[in-house]
Order: sequence, then structure tokens, then C-alpha cells
Amino acid sequence: MSVTSIDASSSHFLDNPAWAALTGPHAPFAERIGRAARYREDVAPFHALSDEDDPRAWADLAALVGPGGTAAVRGVTEAAVGWEVVRTGHGVQLVDTSLRAGPDPEAVRLGPDDVPEILDLVARTEPGPYLPRTVELGTYLGIRHEGRLIAMAGERLHPPGWTEISAVCTDPAHRGRGLATRLVRAVAAGIRERGERPFLHAAATNANAIRLYESIGFTLRRHTVFSLVRHTGAAALEETA
Repeated sequence: MSVTSIDASSSHFLDNPAWAALTGPHAPFAERIGRAARYREDVAPFHALSDEDDPRAWADLAALVGPGGTAAVRGVTEAAVGWEVVRTGHGVQLVDTSLRAGPDPEAVRLGPDDVPEILDLVARTEPGPYLPRTVELGTYLGIRHEGRLIAMAGERLHPPGWTEISAVCTDPAHRGRGLATRLVRAVAAGIRERGERPFLHAAATNANAIRLYESIGFTLRRHTVFSLVRHTGAAALEETA
């Protein structure tokens, strides 16, 4: 897989997309203390630091989660002072470079009333974390068969100028029909209509998904790491001037 380059004026938003979203378009969903932020607990499980190398950001994150609290953060493989790494996962970030986007005649907009069905589909297909209010982060589209939700995709992280396509999943009984591709194209069409650019993440081990995304016009931008860390309750580092 080749890695694409993006002009320096916009790339920093994708280097730390959760922070860019929580301090930008998704600020209404954020809880923040100084240099640390997180989504409200029923919206998304992600936390963000302004700079993972800044001890002051870790002190703010400690204040945000409290002793014994956990945080899901990107770019961290070694624990900061007062923290321990619980588990780490590796992934890839891909950006739209030649995707053919367009609306889908069968796709329907999903909303709060559809959350029970969404959570059921997510539980059966495991596309990644999805909480009761995740649907509020952006547009989610689904395809139904005989009234039952069988596929969906939608918008999650929203750094300025970019929108992440996420929760791409299809009921196992209906795979092989291109439903996921159709929904990705439809969600991307809405993103582009706003003058923004789609991107997405996938587990580094999910070779099939990565091949699919590359085949329809996404290009690997960078490898990523995401870790769950726990505050051990040690004294927070003093902020330096």
C-alpha cells in the first residue's frame, strides 16, 4: 500500500482528528479541560489530547477522567507518568482521492428512532464502537430489506474541512451485494456537497476492508495507533510556565 501526501495546510487536522473535531465542529458534544477533551459518554468513546507529548495535556486528561478513569486516545504506545496502557490497536487512515460519490435510491436517513435497530446491527457486525447518541454526530444512511435494517454507514469524526465515514456494516446474510460500497458513496456525496472531503479508518488487520476502500477510490494516508489508557491515580504533573 502506498501512502499519499496531503498539503501541509490541512494535514494537521487528520493527524489529530478527534482533537480537531472536539475543539471545532463537534464542540457541542465535547467535555473539555484545558488541553484534553472527550465526547460525552453516550455519544462516542473517544478522548483527545492537544499534544500527546505535553505533560500538561496529560494532567488535564487526568482531571477529566479522575483517578482510575480510562481514556481512548490516539498516538500513544507508552504510558505517560501516572498512566498505564491497558491495550493498543493498530489501524490505517485513508482519504478520498478518486471516489465516485453519488446518492443511492434505496438509502434512507437514520435518526434517533432507529437507534435500537442500529445498535442491533452493530452488535451483529462489529464495525466499531457505536453508542446511543452517535447518530447525532452526522448523517447516517441505511438500507432496509422487508422493513429490516440490513446495512448502514455514516459520519463520525468531523475535523474542519473533513468528515470521517464510519460504522460501515452489512448483515452477514446480505453481504456480497455491494451494499456497503453503495452507502459509502452515498454518505460521501453528502460530505462533498458541504465542500468537505471524506476520510475513514480501518483496523490494520482488516485487509479485506482496506482492499475494498482502495478499490473504490480511497488512498492510504498513514498508519495509526489507538490505545486505551488508565489513570493510575498518581499525583498529576505540575503545569510548567
